[in-house]
Amino acid sequence: MKKTLFITLLFTTVFLQAQKNIYESNKFNSLSKDHKVLAIIPFLTKLDLKENISNEELKSLEEKEGYAVQNALETYFSRGRKKKKYAVDFQNIENTNALLRQHNITYENIDIYTIKQLCKTLNVDGIISGNLDLNILLSKGIPTDFSILDYFNGNSNYGRIGIKVSDGKTGKLLWKYEKKINKKSGKNTTNLIELMMKQATKKFPYEKEKIKDKKKKN
Repeated sequence: MKKTLFITLLFTTVFLQAQKNIYESNKFNSLSKDHKVLAIIPFLTKLDLKENISNEELKSLEEKEGYAVQNALETYFSRGRKKKKYAVDFQNIENTNALLRQHNITYENIDIYTIKQLCKTLNVDGIISGNLDLNILLSKGIPTDFSILDYFNGNSNYGRIGIKVSDGKTGKLLWKYEKKINKKSGKNTTNLIELMMKQATKKFPYEKEKIKDKKKKN
């Protein structure tokens, strides 16, 4: 009985936390009404590792983590697209990255370009981007063994991830979801994205079901 109650409270807490960490612009409907294709770009990553490594190796690892999230998000959205779950399409990330390279936009300098510039370069209506702050290499997997003491001494916290969707014409932020990364977040990058997007599913603005609900209310 106690165990069932604990699990119920845990999932309730996770659900409520997911709602708190989600932002959606009140202009989303008007700004996104003509959206057909979104591009997922590599995530900007900041690593704070315990290992003593060179700056060059650190930058290489940060880039690897950023591309790993881009790939995981494409995998997640591709499955939904096959089920015709979304009202938009997602540009193939190989095409996205190729177009970026053709315009000399690299992982090191992508942050100096505006959303408008990136959308024009990629010929898309919006951008899915984000940030990762990590003290582990998420792509290699995170410790999944459970210890209640870890939650008190901070050893269960591995960083934070933020996913956002921006409009190409105005550059405005349309939607954002932030989440702490810990032992319950998933065992690796793909698993993390799978779990966190499931938590945010009913709040992801391009879900066809959500769009239908909005139309019914209006």
